[in-house]
Amino acid sequence: MANKTLITNAQIVGAPSLAPYTVGWMLIDGERIEAIGAGTPEATMQADATIVDAAGAVAMPGLIDTHVHFREPGLTHKGDIATESRAAVLGGITSYIEMPNTNPATTTAEAFADKMKRAAGRSFGNYGFMLGASDGVMDAIAKIPANELPSIKLFMGTTTGGMAMPPADQLDTMLRFCAEKKIPVVVHAEDNDIIAANAAAAVARYGSKDSVPVSEHHRIRSVEACTSCTRRAIDMAREYGLRLHIAHLSTAEEAAEIAKARKEVPGLTAETTPMYLCVDKSPEFTTTWRIKINPAVKGYVPELGKALKDGTIDTIATDHAPHLREEKQGGALTAASGAPSVQFALLMLLTEFSPELIARKMAFAPAKLFGIENRGSIAPGNFADIVITEKCPVHTITDADVKAPCAWTPFDGRTVNHRVAHVWVNGRHTVNNGEICGEAAGEALIFNR
Repeated sequence: MANKTLITNAQIVGAPSLAPYTVGWMLIDGERIEAIGAGTPEATMQADATIVDAAGAVAMPGLIDTHVHFREPGLTHKGDIATESRAAVLGGITSYIEMPNTNPATTTAEAFADKMKRAAGRSFGNYGFMLGASDGVMDAIAKIPANELPSIKLFMGTTTGGMAMPPADQLDTMLRFCAEKKIPVVVHAEDNDIIAANAAAAVARYGSKDSVPVSEHHRIRSVEACTSCTRRAIDMAREYGLRLHIAHLSTAEEAAEIAKARKEVPGLTAETTPMYLCVDKSPEFTTTWRIKINPAVKGYVPELGKALKDGTIDTIATDHAPHLREEKQGGALTAASGAPSVQFALLMLLTEFSPELIARKMAFAPAKLFGIENRGSIAPGNFADIVITEKCPVHTITDADVKAPCAWTPFDGRTVNHRVAHVWVNGRHTVNNGEICGEAAGEALIFNR
């Protein structure tokens, strides 16, 4: 069998040497892209390669999702590294960075090494793991190889896992160290005091914690709770000179704060997610358990899409966070927060944004921001992480389509008109005609700042 693969007749986006949507070809040799070009490849290239005709479909770099929760270890009844990375690759996500709120939380060098070991040979996508900032964080950082550590995750607001910030003296030391070494600090920015006050008021209105409906979730975890904490995070970045990345931006007000602070805080960046960008505009949308996440979906916020296009928001990530259906039942203060989204995120984004923008925000920008070596664009020498999406008849996403243990999706009932046809991970054809066709081919991501 030929070791080379030649993809022909593709509209290529995310290739620095070609104009977007240039119809051309890509030659894969082993794990890497050997060459790309416009038009038809030379006959000599075709002689000893497996040919895949893209038939005019769009080819883009494999997506890099820098914010997922794959639930391993300790929460594997919801999913694990193998099942969730498989769903991600089916959705065109070929690399990911996983969050620390597992059980135990990834706050020690030992827990970090355990995750790396668990992913090796089992992950369908390329992998990296964030270290959670907690008590003892500097001891952990000292023991983790610098090129394995993508960033530090700092929870300024509580979420699933209840990870607390390190003591004040350790936090100061960590922030100074991260600023010096240019290690990104990723922040979950929600104000606990505002959330607690809003929750208490809701309990008083409804009579008990159990009686507060899901429809109150976006009022409890309010715009003010997000904006207040984001301002504090920006002040922290200004004080320490941090490379600060604000996760899952959900409000127009936060986007405005970031736009205002950009010039004086050059290391400030932000992400948003398809859960906030691809919102059903019906009034009852925020009342469903399917979209109960932290920070809360506040409804349709068109300013987020504008901020994505004008560069205020740098990256798209999914915040994929599976729970079983029964764990999602209950009210605003009792049902689990979080939703799975890796399998359908790209399809939903393609209903709102161009492939060129998606490739820029979910491949090139994440690779640049986190210093991911040789990924994020279609270029000779880079790893051959490639996704081909093609237009198809309009179809409706349903829970039955889900290829992961949680067996439901927040996008149930939503219509899309694209599908992920092919995916290569490190040069291995992993998805063919929309189905998994290869073994787990993921490798550890290398971070070079």
